[in-house]
Amino acid sequence: MNEAVILLAYGGPDSLDDIPEFLLDIRGGRPTSQELIDEISDRYRQIGGMSPLLGITRAVAAKVAAEIDLPVYAGMRHWSPYITDVVDQMAADGVEHIVAICMAPHYSMLSIGKYRAEIEAALASVQDSTGRLIKLSFVESWYGEPGYLSGIAGNVAQTLARWPASERDRVKIIFTAHSLPSFILERGDPYYSQLRETAGLLAERLGLAAERWTFSYQSAAQTGMPWLGPQIEALVPELAASGKRDLLIAPIGFIADHVEILYDIDIGVQEIARAHGVRVERPPMLNASQPLVDALSALARAQLTLAQP
Repeated sequence: MNEAVILLAYGGPDSLDDIPEFLLDIRGGRPTSQELIDEISDRYRQIGGMSPLLGITRAVAAKVAAEIDLPVYAGMRHWSPYITDVVDQMAADGVEHIVAICMAPHYSMLSIGKYRAEIEAALASVQDSTGRLIKLSFVESWYGEPGYLSGIAGNVAQTLARWPASERDRVKIIFTAHSLPSFILERGDPYYSQLRETAGLLAERLGLAAERWTFSYQSAAQTGMPWLGPQIEALVPELAASGKRDLLIAPIGFIADHVEILYDIDIGVQEIARAHGVRVERPPMLNASQPLVDALSALARAQLTLAQP
């Protein structure tokens, strides 16, 4: 059986000129106000004019392919190469079994669930047009994967070393993830519990006492509905008011540099921190580092083994 892996990611514009079309795709074709286009364009302008996400995902794909000795493709949900187009290419390449892994470790019906629906629809389209049934093995979550945890813990430890040894005990560590509408809790969505389990596992690896760390959400959209909190933008001033002046913000729901990291944390949160006299440091993202490659390779191998007759 011809097997291959596809890494699924959100996608990002290749240039500032792409932003109106990019937002149109995110919004499902609903018109975008010029005010929002200008706001998002300014954010991307401040991080260099484009998202590095596709390049990072392709670099990870190449390294995983070398580890597992199978083709590994990259498909984006909201920009090219779109998941549908990549699935068509995989079918044309003769792939008979696809292992799909999202570049996000925690499951939610509003995130990973959407990716699964999209790739299943793409495979159904291939079957309708060609009569070929391609087997899908979909990884729904992988927040407990050792490579992922060790990679983040190692980066946090290295970042803590930016403070003198005598001052590290006063550093408050904040683990963050993308916020989602809070109605998911009413529907039994595991996102909340998976994130807190991850934060606890990382605190244990780092030997952090309970008072040394906390969890916060970031990057909530302005949709007029309640989103999961607390939000990092509100938490930083709150901690400053309580006397905390040294913060280490460690994203755990994100694994790669993207606008939510390069702008929301490195620019937006840093501005808030400076206004409140707070020092904020952030660990490097996993990007295409070996711990992440190890984690994704292990996931792929496990799915390939399960598929064996």
